[in-house]
Amino acid sequence: MYLTEEEQKRYRRQIIIPSIGEEGQLKLKKSVVFIAGVGGLGSVSAYYLTAAGVGKIIMVDRDSVDFGNLNRQILHWTDDIGKKKVYSAKEKLLKLNPNVNIEVLEADIRQENIISLLGDSQIIVDALDNIEGRRILNKASVERGIPYVFGGVDGLSGMVTVFDPSETACFECVFPRAFRKTEEIGVIGPTPGIIASIQAMETIKIILGMEGTLKNRLLFFSGLDMNFREIKLEKNPECGVCGKRWEKKWERYT
Repeated sequence: MYLTEEEQKRYRRQIIIPSIGEEGQLKLKKSVVFIAGVGGLGSVSAYYLTAAGVGKIIMVDRDSVDFGNLNRQILHWTDDIGKKKVYSAKEKLLKLNPNVNIEVLEADIRQENIISLLGDSQIIVDALDNIEGRRILNKASVERGIPYVFGGVDGLSGMVTVFDPSETACFECVFPRAFRKTEEIGVIGPTPGIIASIQAMETIKIILGMEGTLKNRLLFFSGLDMNFREIKLEKNPECGVCGKRWEKKWERYT
């Protein structure tokens, strides 16, 4: 695999970064990223990963565009009302960068289909808005042994981290309590814009093998006072997904 002359021009401002170069750009071109959800977070992360030249992006969402999405979901426009989000998003992304293979799946993310949906993905980007779906992504991340880039927003605040089964705590370690979203949350567009941009940055760094990712660090952003804060994360050895309890459970099947 090589970079075409057109790709050399398109990605020139990335290639001249010493930590990327042509070798790094080829890594991006060879990579496969799974984005769960094409709403506020997914629109932004998909846009930047497509612009950066990720070779293949698999996007999954079952919802259609409605007016309530347009304040933050930048891949969907007024003319897209009623269209399935995955097709609305694919149309814009291919206009942005036709070199990227955009694969879309109109589906619910469920425990029984997640591994099939992932295909040959190397990284999971979480752009969901519900805990149940995130638990499914987390389990798939542990089972497949691939990083899971988590992001969440609420109003003017958000948070991001990277869960990597080989090195870090998992989603269940950090958010072990079972709870359900009981009401619609408020959100203003710049919040998912900031959080998803960080998710895209972390995804690119993981692909390139760069240091300084958010592994074992949960980064909080507050738009109210424009502060970033972080807390250290630790693996729970008794975690039912990635810890000893999980290992004991699966001993019966090995």
